Amino acid sequence: QAQLVESGGRLVQAGDSLKLSCVGSGRAFTAHTMGWFRQAPGQEREHIARIGRNGIFKYYSDSVKGRFTISRDNAKNTVYLRMNSLKFEDTAVYYCAAASGGVESAVAANKYDYWGRGTQVTVSS
Repeated sequence: QAQLVESGGRLVQAGDSLKLSCVGSGRAFTAHTMGWFRQAPGQEREHIARIGRNGIFKYYSDSVKGRFTISRDNAKNTVYLRMNSLKFEDTAVYYCAAASGGVESAVAANKYDYWGRGTQVTVSS
């Protein structure tokens, strides 16, 4: 069993930057594709970024491309999400998740085996 704990979410103003962290424990962190999702009130969970096991492959949704950066430090069992130029519409609960499958197939939420509890990001306009 793997445990994931997100941190770093808080209230910020539009245009600000924020860095989220997700620390994994339990199952071998390096064996998993790591993804970030977010869910705003009344909306479905959105896959916004993922990173392959070795940190080379990275995917971003159109909604965050050019503003967000995903990275990982396998020595620290941690994946990060750097968010720049935050917008009001980025307000959501942000979740990290781990998938044991390959990075190319880890698109939908049901491909992920382990989830954190989420961290709230609120962007004031």
